[in-house]
Amino acid sequence: MIGRIFRVIRTPVTLIILLAALVYAAYWGYTNVIAPVPPPPPTPCVEQSLPKRQLSTKQVYVKVFNGGDSRGLAANVSRSLRSKGFKVTGTSNTIEKIDQTVIVGSGEGDPEVQLAKRFFKGATVRADGRADHSVDVLVGNRYGGFNKSAKTTITVDADTLCLPAPESASASPTPA
Repeated sequence: MIGRIFRVIRTPVTLIILLAALVYAAYWGYTNVIAPVPPPPPTPCVEQSLPKRQLSTKQVYVKVFNGGDSRGLAANVSRSLRSKGFKVTGTSNTIEKIDQTVIVGSGEGDPEVQLAKRFFKGATVRADGRADHSVDVLVGNRYGGFNKSAKTTITVDADTLCLPAPESASASPTPA
């Protein structure tokens, strides 16, 4: 009697289990198809020679992000940086709310970060260990202003420095 009941319900139960597996596989496939493509990893920096052991603003790649409520602040800061020779590769807004100016780079003591910091009054530095040695400038509600009198070069301790590759600096991903 039990064997007969088992034989009768075995086929429907098997079909329900297979149907559940098929539905799960379809859901998994669909979510992976519509998932965003991850950004490519940044191009590592390239050793570049420094004439007279001086890093110039012309060798530093910068992106400017507005983290405050003032419209157009990132564009204004970008124009100021370009006028001093920086290679500005992009301007945008950031999700992160910023009060005072933050300079983001590979390391706090890196020359490109320190050179960019000179141009911003009251700026703080945040290291994120990025491989390409580009610099991000995050400006916000209490933007301290642009230091127009800052020097456009900084002395370094070596004849070469690892800086972004010129052809890939504009293609690096933006942080959120």
